[in-house]
Amino acid sequence: MKKVLAVLLTLAMACTLLAGCGGGQKEASSKATDKSSSAEDNNRLVVYCPHPLAFINPLVQEFEKQSGIKVEVIAAGTGELLKRVESEKANPLGDIFWGGSLNTMKPKANLFENYTSANEGHVQQAFKNTEGSMTRFTDIPSVIMVNTNLIGDIKVDGYEDLLNPALKGKIAMADPSKSSSSYEHLINMLYAMGNGNPEQGWDYVEKFCRNLDGKLLSGSSAVYKGVADGEYAVGCTFEEGGAVYVADGAPVKLVYMTEGVISKPDGIYIIKSAKHMENAKKFIDFITSKDAQTLITQQLHRRSVRDDVAPPKGLLPKDQIKIIDDEDAVVEKNKKTWLDKFKDVFTSVQ
Repeated sequence: MKKVLAVLLTLAMACTLLAGCGGGQKEASSKATDKSSSAEDNNRLVVYCPHPLAFINPLVQEFEKQSGIKVEVIAAGTGELLKRVESEKANPLGDIFWGGSLNTMKPKANLFENYTSANEGHVQQAFKNTEGSMTRFTDIPSVIMVNTNLIGDIKVDGYEDLLNPALKGKIAMADPSKSSSSYEHLINMLYAMGNGNPEQGWDYVEKFCRNLDGKLLSGSSAVYKGVADGEYAVGCTFEEGGAVYVADGAPVKLVYMTEGVISKPDGIYIIKSAKHMENAKKFIDFITSKDAQTLITQQLHRRSVRDDVAPPKGLLPKDQIKIIDDEDAVVEKNKKTWLDKFKDVFTSVQ
């Protein structure tokens, strides 16, 4: 009996030891999984971006190829994405805000980290990141996009021509509080039609709003798509938005306003306290690199901010465009006032 008990006790101890080993293996496996998950998370980048997907995808794919970092893009309008960044301040879910004109983004500079690109030495003097958090990556003139099948014999050389009664209800314009490209057009109108004094441009804006006939679109893409698809005869958009369709042979053309064109850079910004900070810095360095900027000019129809990249083919040289300037301090100070006034004007003329 004692021998049987001794055997049973020995077997029980062996089972306990084996169970203990098994438990240790599971714990080690769990730790390995956690490390793998952590490594995968560290190899990510979350980008908030209002650009067209046709512009986003080639650059993101090239960055992923070069860096091995997996990019998740959240695409929406500039205004919507800015609200998202503000609401997530305590726990940022994005790392990069890629897009948005400086006039739109400067008042929100506190949402972004200071970072100087490794390529800043090759950025044109006019486009230097003097603020610390505002890296420029392309130069974008405002333009009028015209559907050549719909416009007929209506002359469109500039803003004044958009007051033609024949165009009433046929003009695509996005809400400037939601679209940075439309906000740039509002600024352009105020300065061009006010002969350099934006306060004198509101008379034109009121007449322009009457000709919109109550139609105000929700985002930038709705403008150039609407014109290209024949929903509107003309639209107030940004150069690349229309240039893509021109290059593809669509029945559209770009008009650089005879009264004057403001050509402003848009930027790329690191969201404050981004979870993937080092990856965000790598992305900015990539976007401002000569390779990426050359891809942008040669394939994506935008103008580079670098001093060593040739201008894009097929776009009107800047020395043939009547370029006018706004005043950064005035625009920044008056953004809310001008957006509120535009809303009041648009509402009152309907």
